[in-house]
Amino acid sequence: MKHTTFTPENSAMLLIDHQVGTMGWVKSAELEEIKRHTIALARSAKETGMPLVLTSSMEDQAQGPLFEELQQAVPEAFEQRIQRAGIVDAMKDASFANAVQTTDKQNLIIAGITTDVCVVYPAITAVLQGYNVQVVVDGSGSPSTIADETALRRMESHGVTLTTTNQLIAELAQDWSSEHGQKLMQVLFEEVLSKMHG
Repeated sequence: MKHTTFTPENSAMLLIDHQVGTMGWVKSAELEEIKRHTIALARSAKETGMPLVLTSSMEDQAQGPLFEELQQAVPEAFEQRIQRAGIVDAMKDASFANAVQTTDKQNLIIAGITTDVCVVYPAITAVLQGYNVQVVVDGSGSPSTIADETALRRMESHGVTLTTTNQLIAELAQDWSSEHGQKLMQVLFEEVLSKMHG
């Protein structure tokens, strides 16, 4: 992968299957923390005008709807979410692949639930299709730590860059005093830094 700095102008944000049922299976990280990071990612896209694509799988089954706070944070993106019928690799779902293509961005930022099923496959598929991909590890999670770590190693071996919410937001900002930087700093503070407890 060639080194590319991800900016709000050249990137798209893909949030995959942050559904209430599926999130209940996550044991590799604190659920509240994943939620906070996911909201921070969604808002970072929204506030900087970056394309934001949400997707869910089989909402009427055990997976359930996307979590409430995400729906409220980005209502427009939620309305336009891609509802998959059951295809595991979202990039192989025609509607989702089309939504990603329509953003016209080569740099994809991906977070999702679960890392070991819903993130690993589209992230690798996207790399194979020529996209630059960063997966936000702390906006994702798996049923176990070993499942999470194995998925991360597999993605990394395919050229996916692993990052965290704070790291990614800083990369998007580049300069906290710029217009995007100020908005991103506010999102980071409101959603993540102000809610951390020792």
